[in-house]
Amino acid sequence: MAVEPGSRRRTHEWMQEVYSKQAEREALFETISGLEVKPLYTGDDLADSDPERNLGFPGEHPYTRGVYPSMYRGRLWTMRQFAGFGTAEETNERFRYLLDHGQTGLSTAFDMPTLMGLDSDHARSLGEVGLEGVAIDTLDDMIDLFAGIPLDRVTTSMTINAPAAILLAFYVCTAEEQGVPPEALGGTIQTDILKEYIAQKEWCFPIEPAMRLVTDMVEWCAERMPRWHPISISGYHIREAGSTAQQELAFTLKDGFTYVESALERGLDVDAFAPRLSFFFNAHIDFFEEIAKYRAARRIWAREMRDTYGARREESLRMRFHTQTAGVSLTAQQPLVNIVRTAIEALAGVLGGTQSLHTNSFDEALALPTQEAVRIALRTQQVIAHETGVANTVDPLGGSYFVEALTDEMERSAYEYFARIDELGGMVEAIKRGFPQREIADASFRYQQEVDAGKRIVVGVNEYRLADEEQLELHRPDPAVERKQAGRLSATRARRDSGDVERALAALKRAAATEGENLMPYFLDAARARASEGEMVATLQEIFGKYTEQPVF
Repeated sequence: MAVEPGSRRRTHEWMQEVYSKQAEREALFETISGLEVKPLYTGDDLADSDPERNLGFPGEHPYTRGVYPSMYRGRLWTMRQFAGFGTAEETNERFRYLLDHGQTGLSTAFDMPTLMGLDSDHARSLGEVGLEGVAIDTLDDMIDLFAGIPLDRVTTSMTINAPAAILLAFYVCTAEEQGVPPEALGGTIQTDILKEYIAQKEWCFPIEPAMRLVTDMVEWCAERMPRWHPISISGYHIREAGSTAQQELAFTLKDGFTYVESALERGLDVDAFAPRLSFFFNAHIDFFEEIAKYRAARRIWAREMRDTYGARREESLRMRFHTQTAGVSLTAQQPLVNIVRTAIEALAGVLGGTQSLHTNSFDEALALPTQEAVRIALRTQQVIAHETGVANTVDPLGGSYFVEALTDEMERSAYEYFARIDELGGMVEAIKRGFPQREIADASFRYQQEVDAGKRIVVGVNEYRLADEEQLELHRPDPAVERKQAGRLSATRARRDSGDVERALAALKRAAATEGENLMPYFLDAARARASEGEMVATLQEIFGKYTEQPVF
């Protein structure tokens, strides 16, 4: 069949347009991510790599291919959906709903006042109580939050940082009420205060005393809670603030090394605490980049823990991490498309070897998720686990020219950042000088410029838009929550022994003023006396002071 000259010309013009757009995309990728992706990868791209040093087998150093030999063939990742809103009773109902629908671990979201160390009746809490998480003021609230949930039979994650030691004390005392000792508790509390100064901006104290609290928790948990992870070193919020994948990888790992160094300075044996350190990464939309990020992270952590910090136990070298799909990738426009985004991001987390996973709900760009949206998010994980076949073999992408080369490149980029941070005097000094904050701000600005110019396509936002957006039924917060929670706090204060509270807070204050004194036992005593979170934080601020961020331009 003959091809008309006009048709051939149109085809030629179309191909030229395709090649032109491809060149733009390659240049764009290099601009935004700092990594140049080639059109084709071959064995030549791995010629300078050392497979024995960098790859190996799953469950063997350097754990590039996974931290356990059998990975998901032996046990699936934990399906741990983030939940929290309103009062403790309301969140308890959501916990039970998720457990009834197949969730295998709990993950607790706290409201903004709780994250900032403020009681619900504080003036700065106005309008925020129970809005973006559950309000927890005292031990009584924590007891209600986990009512009817046996804490020795579930693992719990708590996303809180500056006042993490106080919330851990509430949790331990709640378990005591159930007759469960600290040694039987399994789970994680975030406690990653360095990324707060970098990205999320929720703090109570200056950096040095905040680091003391982190190390107090690491030391106490190493002695009393062998199944508990006292820090979840978090890149998630760094990425949500606008960082690139390389920045998330580098800043998160450097934060982790800083916590290790702080514990070693305290005199702790690295193998006594390192096995209980865990990580929390973002699963963003660039599929292969995310997989390479996780593989590089495991390799770097294992190498540095062994060669730099002298760890010898395998458990100290294994980087285990939780993954959450990217909240910042969700769009308010055409929100049902977010189901697709979340599925792709979750698959990247699984192929990257995560140990637990949270999948975001499609309506979260608009409001707290509805029960229907939460169920679909959980079902997304279950479909990946049981229908796709990706769990049938360990590290199915291992040996891919592209994935291995990209993993090497991610690793190289991380070490470049490590060198720049070391030149500034380490991570604490780099934060004080605004280095990671500035790097993230620049990356975020570049990304938004590309979206605004239409060079980076976001479906439903700057391309493939709809004239009339579909209206969803959204979760509506109860406006009476603030009044109800203030009433609960007032009732606890009326019931408690004020003398016990005053003595507990005075002892906490004396301990805070004593160098080298571990504060965890004092938090536990104050929690049992029904001192509130806000009262404990205010007591510490009398000794530690407050933190004011220096603006970065």
